[in-house]
Amino acid sequence: MTKVEFLQNWYRQVWIEADPDAVDRYFDPRTGADGLMPDGQVTPEDFKALVPALLTLVRNLDITIDRSMEVGDWLWAQISVHALAAGGTQPICAAGQVMMRIEGDKITEAYNCFDFLTFFAQAGLLPQDALLLLLSGERMG
Repeated sequence: MTKVEFLQNWYRQVWIEADPDAVDRYFDPRTGADGLMPDGQVTPEDFKALVPALLTLVRNLDITIDRSMEVGDWLWAQISVHALAAGGTQPICAAGQVMMRIEGDKITEAYNCFDFLTFFAQAGLLPQDALLLLLSGERMG
C-alpha cells in the first residue's frame, strides 16, 4: 500500500466512518499530531474526542487528497474537505495540508495545517466574512 492509500484509508475509517478504534490502528501510541490545536499535540486519545466533536457539525463528509508527494518515510498531502452543515444545506469546503512520517503501518510524526476559520464560518458558527472582520480589527465575541 502506498502512503497516499494509507492516508486515504485513515480519512475513510477515522473521519468518514467515524471509527474511534481505527485511530489506534494508524497512530503509534507515543505519537501526537501538531498543528490542529493551539495548545500542542493531538494524541491518539485526543483524536477519539476531536473527531466526533467535529462530525456533529457536518453531514455528507468527503475528504479529497488533491496533491501529494512521498519521499522515503514521509508523505505530504494537500486535502479538501467537503460537507454540508449539520443544521442545514450550507456547503462547507475547507482546505488543509498534512505532512507525516509513516513507519511500517503507523504514523510516527504528523504536522497539520487546516483552515478552521473557513470551516467554522461555513458551518454557521462564525460570521461569513470572519477573516475580513478580523483583519479590520473587529473582535469576535
